[in-house]
Formats: sequence, structure tokens, C-alpha cells
Amino acid sequence: MKMTQPTLDAFQVIGDPSRRKMLMLLSKKSMTINGLADNFKMSRPAVSKHVKMLYGAGFISITNIGRERHCTLKKDGFEELQSWISYFDKFWTTKLKKLETLLNNKLSN
Repeated sequence: MKMTQPTLDAFQVIGDPSRRKMLMLLSKKSMTINGLADNFKMSRPAVSKHVKMLYGAGFISITNIGRERHCTLKKDGFEELQSWISYFDKFWTTKLKKLETLLNNKLSN
């Protein structure tokens, strides 16, 4: 029986501070995996595992240029986060508008 790999949850992926730092570094410029590794006190294989998770969740793309693997930010992972956050942003805006209406009605009576 073949096991399927579970889909990576964007929130779990960004839950790790090292991966969040990698995303911040990549927001400034594309970097090689070795370039990313230079910013962390962890092994290159550990950095590669983090990069693989960011890639799997759609946060980055990886391009082979010569012997180097270059990482660049992508929108895909961020779109999932933005969609979730937007839902609750609308939820709270609606709740606050209702509260404002209620308070205005109380004050005018």
C-alpha cells in the first residue's frame, strides 16, 4: 500500500521561527540554499529540510543555476494565509459595525 504525503499546512510551516526568518531574508532578495545557511547556526542539511517545507507549502520556488539552487518567494503559500486572515478581518469588521450601530442607537435614545 502506497502512503500519500500529507499536504503541508501553511500555518504549521510558518510556525517555525527559522522558516519565518528564511522568508524574511528571501523577501529582500533571492538566495542560494548555502546563502540561507550562512544566516543560521544549524547544519546545511537542517536548512535544506526547512527549505523543502517552504517549497512544499508553496512559499518559495527553487531554480537550479549551475550547481547552485536559488530560492525565490512565491505567492501561493501567502495566498492561503491571506485568505484565512481576510475571513476573520471581515468577521471582526462586521461585529464592530454591529456594536457601533447598537451603541449609536442606545446613545440616541
